[in-house]
Amino acid sequence: MKQVVRGNQKFDKQKKINIIRLELDYELATLFDAMEEKNEDKKKQCIKKLEKLRNEWLRLTK
Repeated sequence: MKQVVRGNQKFDKQKKINIIRLELDYELATLFDAMEEKNEDKKKQCIKKLEKLRNEWLRLTK
């Protein structure tokens, strides 16, 4: 039973990592657009979101 639970936890963790990876890609694309538009507010929002995603990524990969 414990092995099943551990297997599910690993799967859930990997699933979350994959979702974060997609979110990172999206935010980087959004940041690029904001930089091209010279939209400082949008850039700041993207950077904050990227920092949060980075912290979550680091937490999950430890």
